[in-house]
Amino acid sequence: MTSDLTESTLTLVRDGLTLSARRFGPSDGPLVMLLHGFPDTPHTWDGLIPALVESGYQVLAPWLRGYTPASASRSARYDLMAVSADIAAWHTELGAPPAHLVGHDWGAFVAMILAKQEPGRWRSMTLLAIPPFGGGVAAGMWRYLPRQLLLSSYIPVMQSGFSPRLLVRRDAAFVRALWRRWSPGWAFSQAEFAPTAAVFTDATMAWAATRYYRSLFTVAHKATREFSDLLMAAPAPLPTLALAGLRDGCMSPDLQRVLAQHAKVQHAQLPGCGHFLQAERPDAVAALLLPHLRAADADR
Repeated sequence: MTSDLTESTLTLVRDGLTLSARRFGPSDGPLVMLLHGFPDTPHTWDGLIPALVESGYQVLAPWLRGYTPASASRSARYDLMAVSADIAAWHTELGAPPAHLVGHDWGAFVAMILAKQEPGRWRSMTLLAIPPFGGGVAAGMWRYLPRQLLLSSYIPVMQSGFSPRLLVRRDAAFVRALWRRWSPGWAFSQAEFAPTAAVFTDATMAWAATRYYRSLFTVAHKATREFSDLLMAAPAPLPTLALAGLRDGCMSPDLQRVLAQHAKVQHAQLPGCGHFLQAERPDAVAALLLPHLRAADADR
């Protein structure tokens, strides 16, 4: 099959914001929705998209709200329930075709929310660098929580009022440091970092990105309670693949393994990469992802 990697840009107006997405591949192919996380952009999927298009898939890679100038506004909501509604709206905008959810970091949480809300809407789910949550306490998880608390020490920083200014300082130096810490050994280039630098050197976009973290603990807000309830609910009855980098410096690979085993989902850990495994080893990710997608397609 000959791949057409022509990129088109789609826009969608929601909640007074103009959202954007990158689209590739045949419009009549099964849809794969690639959902990025923090601190990142849809360009994190650039190495994976050719393999998906070559295999006949249509690809939509949305920018999360707040990560583009037209979707960053101090009057808007930046929580995972709002983002999940955005992704569902993108799916509807494309005619609600058969679709697979592939999420990394925040995108993985969004995929879980959507899958638990409407499992019949999706063919499969793939989680990168975030394990499946919900369905009770996983045996053995407690031994890995102290290490995870240390890895998650950046979260209170992101919740602080100072965080937007921290992110934009010295050409997003703090974000560069996060990339190096979370994916040790990845010698990413300036070109690979440039799209993320463009987001996190903009004061309004940096502010919007930090609001995701502040929304996690605003328990007086309905959206925060809804997110917590959905996250802790039983895993969605979808074919699910969970992938982790063995050198992940953000989310403990051991904890990811234990939670994936508890959820009884297909799970693999990739050596030689960290948190941004789809950017570091796109060929290895594609080798695991494509059979998963094809198997889910064959079951329908």
